[in-house]
Amino acid sequence: MRLTRLDIRGLRRFDTITLALAPGLNLITGDNGAGKTSVLEAIHLLAYGRSFRGRVRDGLIRSGAPAVEVFAEWWEDAGARVRKVGLRHSGQAWEGRLDGASVGQLGELCAALAAVTFEPGSHALVSGGGEPRRRYLDWGLFHVEPAFLPHWRRYARALKQRNSLLKQRGTAGRRVGDAQLEAWDHEMAEAGEPLTRLRQRYLEQLQDALQPASTELAPELGLATLDFQPGWRREDMPLADALLLARDRDLAAGYTSVGPHRADWRVRHAALPNGETLSRGQAKLTALACTLAQAEHYVAQRGEWPVVLLDDLASELDQAHQGRVLQRLAAGAAQVIVTGTEIPASLARLGLETARFHVEQGQLLSS
Repeated sequence: MRLTRLDIRGLRRFDTITLALAPGLNLITGDNGAGKTSVLEAIHLLAYGRSFRGRVRDGLIRSGAPAVEVFAEWWEDAGARVRKVGLRHSGQAWEGRLDGASVGQLGELCAALAAVTFEPGSHALVSGGGEPRRRYLDWGLFHVEPAFLPHWRRYARALKQRNSLLKQRGTAGRRVGDAQLEAWDHEMAEAGEPLTRLRQRYLEQLQDALQPASTELAPELGLATLDFQPGWRREDMPLADALLLARDRDLAAGYTSVGPHRADWRVRHAALPNGETLSRGQAKLTALACTLAQAEHYVAQRGEWPVVLLDDLASELDQAHQGRVLQRLAAGAAQVIVTGTEIPASLARLGLETARFHVEQGQLLSS
């Protein structure tokens, strides 16, 4: 897919801007704080329903504006058609349209436009807690596996109900809750087992795409292997048994301690067999390799690239790594949108055709 037009209103420093994007490499430059990252935020908002900087109400809406509005047009290779999406978000409520029709769920918009993002906080995918890694898995499955969403929704509902029961403290609450807990344990197991199988299979498929990306970006780390952690001792017992075994502990704690909502995964490098901590630079390169692997897996499954967003690339990677990433993406015919304070030196060496934009004082100009 290739974005052709992007309209943004009321987003951070922008009143109204419009971009006509090129199908290949697009470079947006500007001083620090000028707003170039906000362009990527707008695309990310359409693709994920949130900014990679946090929630919409946390400063995304321009001061004095009632809401942020983003409109995009793109060419969809798989369907050989032009698609249009619009989103208005006040921070409390949202309205969306897809191909001229109103949508009732934000997920409908997110399913239409796919984008992967690498930005200064992306190292948390490798060095942070489990939540970003679960989101990474679930984003990929959301786009390539139709069976994923029903299982995920069913499990999330059962988890919410079970946690609500666990919080009912006291003898009466426990006596009333036990029969209901058994019912929700069953529901969680019925949804959680297939959800876990889908996650494990997806991670195994990503392994094939990760190897070449990791070898190219961080050869000194050796072969990269993805290890899946399902969220309970799955090799010893089914989820239903794990929930029953943990019930007394969960009642005392007031929340569910085992299950797919506690799932995680790790990247293991052959050069670090004892699990040594990666440096910040190594974590960035590993996270980028995972991002590229996910994009390339998407291509293999869907027949087209997601939009690739690279924020402040020059400050995150040295020139050699910048060149490898851009050359790899250009060879695959991905649409890439890169931001930076200046034109990366690697671009001049590669000689890639680039559409250029410059952000200054809340205005975006073609250059």
